[in-house]
Amino acid sequence: MKRLVIVGAGISGLAAAFRLQQIAPTIEITVLEQRERVGGNAWTARREGFQVEIGPNGFLDNKPTTMALCRDLGLGERLIAATEAAGRNRYLFVDGRLRALPGSFKAFVTSDLLSWRGKLNFLMERFRGRGPDRDESVDAFARRRAGREVAEVFADALVTGIHGGDPALLSIRAAFPRIATLEKQFGSVMKGLAASARQRRADAKARGEAPPRPGRMWSFREGLRLLMETLRNRLSRPPLAGVAVCRIEKQADGTWIVQGDGNDRWSADAVLLTCPAYQQAAIVQDVDRELADQLGRIAYNRIAVVALGFRRDDVRMPLDGFGYIAPQRDRRDLLGVQWCSSIFPERAPEGRVLFRALCGGWHRAEVVGWDDDRLIRAVRAELRLAMRVEAVPCYQHVVRWDRAIPQYHVGHQQRVADIEERAALHKGLFLGGNAYHGVALNDCTEQAEVLARQLSQYLV
Repeated sequence: MKRLVIVGAGISGLAAAFRLQQIAPTIEITVLEQRERVGGNAWTARREGFQVEIGPNGFLDNKPTTMALCRDLGLGERLIAATEAAGRNRYLFVDGRLRALPGSFKAFVTSDLLSWRGKLNFLMERFRGRGPDRDESVDAFARRRAGREVAEVFADALVTGIHGGDPALLSIRAAFPRIATLEKQFGSVMKGLAASARQRRADAKARGEAPPRPGRMWSFREGLRLLMETLRNRLSRPPLAGVAVCRIEKQADGTWIVQGDGNDRWSADAVLLTCPAYQQAAIVQDVDRELADQLGRIAYNRIAVVALGFRRDDVRMPLDGFGYIAPQRDRRDLLGVQWCSSIFPERAPEGRVLFRALCGGWHRAEVVGWDDDRLIRAVRAELRLAMRVEAVPCYQHVVRWDRAIPQYHVGHQQRVADIEERAALHKGLFLGGNAYHGVALNDCTEQAEVLARQLSQYLV
């Protein structure tokens, strides 16, 4: 019987183990997790009737892999979609007040987020030719295609909301590959989006289906924790929690030894590392210092999640949306606020609302080091300014991620190619997780399927 050890029981490791178990049930899979629980950053804290996602808030249905995983686990009927208002209404906090992100051409024309010159630059994007065939930052791409204002408002907000990073550092090809591909294929992002929408409508019509709707966010009434716990429970061998792996070693016979920080050792025919890149770097240090150095160059930001609950009567705003983003160019004390109980009403008890503020990010890493009282005071001050919330919260929960989201800086794709080429020199060593091909839950489940197929071909 072939043996596989997976280091890391986040969504990447758990999904890869489950998919491989389906493909090749005779493989003995051991999953090791440093924390005392599975799930990694994707977990739901439950207390006093509130449910707080301490990592991702849900997943989109723009890729099929997470939806398929949920259905294969028997969770399809327990999925819930975000409210229509959450999908339709999003806001930016700019120049001291909330402003709606335009959801239609009419709203765009009448919006005051851009000047008339900025709007004209945006509309002229479809007439600009393809750019140079090289990687560039999100900021440089947006400025080249749509002008300075679009870069400073919309591109900044997009990067802040997803990566909490610096648009002048993040790679457009790695962080937003679809946008880069649309320019390459169609010569324009706007032309590409229009062509893609027409093709989806035509495909739906050919299948006799209704026109496709924009992507929606999904979760469970019990939160994403349900997905992680179900994955754990469906594995034939339960993951071993509280196990910190310090190193791996290749044996003369081609097998691997996985060494824990105590006396625990596991022998394996293959090893899959899905823990964060900096942990992977430490684990492979004795095997390949150059590989470890390459892994260690993947940067991470710092994020603090500050969840606050209020009596609904103490919040005067209608809360008809997803929440708001504060672009990082303003260097505010928070990156944005999600109106969690407006996205998924089950997140708060009756008569209460739940907000989740994200603080820190690439430019305000020091905020994560503030103590709880200072963090909460800062978030309350921002809520007072943006949403006129004066009341004292009835619930609070703070989580810090010292290394939260991997940052795909310019050159990331080449860096990943170099890492994968170097790792391939060590037969039986596989690398996964969100440090390489996408930070979202969907990206992780998609890559988990790829890894499961690769592992089955290697081990069977």
